[in-house]
Amino acid sequence: MTITRWNPMHDLAAVEVDRLNRMFNTVFGGEPLASGAWSPAVDIYEAPNHDLVVKAEIPAMKKEDIKVTVEQNVLTIEGERKFDSEVSRDQYHRLERGFGAFRRSFTLPATLDATRVSAGYQDGVLTVTLPQKAEAKPRQIEVNG
Repeated sequence: MTITRWNPMHDLAAVEVDRLNRMFNTVFGGEPLASGAWSPAVDIYEAPNHDLVVKAEIPAMKKEDIKVTVEQNVLTIEGERKFDSEVSRDQYHRLERGFGAFRRSFTLPATLDATRVSAGYQDGVLTVTLPQKAEAKPRQIEVNG
C-alpha cells in the first residue's frame, strides 16, 4: 500500500480550473451569448458641472429599440438587439456578440433631478445625463469680515 499525502490546495485548484473552464466556454462558446444572455458595458461618472453621466455601449441598435426610464431613483436601460438574419448561424465560424433582450438598472442618489434627465444615442453609445438638483450643487460662500 502506497501512502499518498493529501493536498487540499491541489483539490481547490482543480475546482477553480473547472470553474474557469466553464466561464470561458460560456463567454467564448457562442451559444449562450447568442441566445440572449448579454449585458452592455456601462461607465458612470460625475461631469465637471456635477451632473451624473451614464454611458452604455449598445452598438448595432436603433434608438427606437432602446428604452430609458427613471422611476423611484432607479435608472433602467433596456432594449433588444436582434440577430442578423442576413447570415445563417451555420455560416458563422465564431459568434461572440450577444443578441437578445437586455436590462440594466442603477440606483441613483436622491440629489438628482429626475424631471430633467436627457438621453442621446450616437455611434453605438447611449449617453444619459442626470442633472443634480439646484440645492444639491456646491456653492461658494463669501466670507465677510
